[in-house]
Amino acid sequence: MPPVEPMLAKSVATIPDTGHVEPKWDGFRTIVFRDGDEVELGSRTGRPLTRYFPDVVAAVREHAPTRCVLDGEIVLARDGRLDFDALQLRLHPAASRVALLAEQTPAALVTFDVLALGDDDLSELDFTVRRARLREALAAARAPLHVTPATSDPAIAARWFATFEGAGLDGVVAKPLTGGYARGRRVMFKVKHERTADCVVAGFRWHTSGPVVGSLLLGLYDDHGALRSVGVAASFPMARRHGLLDELEPYRIPEGGATAAGHPWGAWADWSGAAGTEPPGWTDGPGRPGDEARPRVSRGSATSRWAPGKSLSFVPLRPDLVAEVRYDHLEGQRFRHTAHFRRWRPDRDPVGCTFAQLDEPVRYDLSDILG
Repeated sequence: MPPVEPMLAKSVATIPDTGHVEPKWDGFRTIVFRDGDEVELGSRTGRPLTRYFPDVVAAVREHAPTRCVLDGEIVLARDGRLDFDALQLRLHPAASRVALLAEQTPAALVTFDVLALGDDDLSELDFTVRRARLREALAAARAPLHVTPATSDPAIAARWFATFEGAGLDGVVAKPLTGGYARGRRVMFKVKHERTADCVVAGFRWHTSGPVVGSLLLGLYDDHGALRSVGVAASFPMARRHGLLDELEPYRIPEGGATAAGHPWGAWADWSGAAGTEPPGWTDGPGRPGDEARPRVSRGSATSRWAPGKSLSFVPLRPDLVAEVRYDHLEGQRFRHTAHFRRWRPDRDPVGCTFAQLDEPVRYDLSDILG
């Protein structure tokens, strides 16, 4: 019965030879519960995703066993590759919009484990047994319900790691062949792509605990010379957050003066948040979709749609500071996950921090992975 904590993976630098490697899907992790016509899609946090994905529910009813508990990932593909931004937009509060998006941008379910079939609890069995039962149970399944491909060959796993990124996947997962389904424990291994980029630090947000730096706002210049928001760097120990405040002080722009100072996101930083208005140029600033999503007005400030109550306001900095950050991959023109700060780059000209420095993976069609 829901909720069930999913089994997790810990990051490692190289692909371990466990005897089983599969692609790492970039979507919403879900535990699927089916009992006849009743279907529940549980998220990693335990909150249901069912109402947002009626198309996935319909696929489970059509292709999955009548009574089962499956572990998988809800993904969305467009133009032959995964599109996480489009997947995020499926989380809409309006039922009419949910139905429309399900028709316009349908999702798929990629399964990779099974916890129960009929009256049988499989969670204590070895993974090799669960994998065999999963393949057997879904042998006749068709899109949009899939069983993830897997390999025991380290050479094939290495090739997948190198090529599947072109279809929007962000690495591979290695699983031990023995052992039961360890809820909430990191017993699997994930290997993700890691790269570095030199970014302009154009502002920062306060930490929720007090007057220390919460995250650095990162930007890169496009071909037209506009500074685009590409994400944030936020993984700092508390002592480092205090130190960052002193390091950023010389670059701070007085409150209400970002526009006058010519800050590239000045209109956003100086926006008063008047009721019924939208921040000017919000699609280019640090609150655009894919960062913390489109803001709404709440008590005179912009807040995140995906994290109600979280402020999107920021302290603008003169765009003269460059930081080297580590990131895994790009989703459109933004870092898919939070970047990790490595060091300051006083030797770099901020104007030279452009998208041209970023690796672009070779295109790979998602249908070649799923069949």
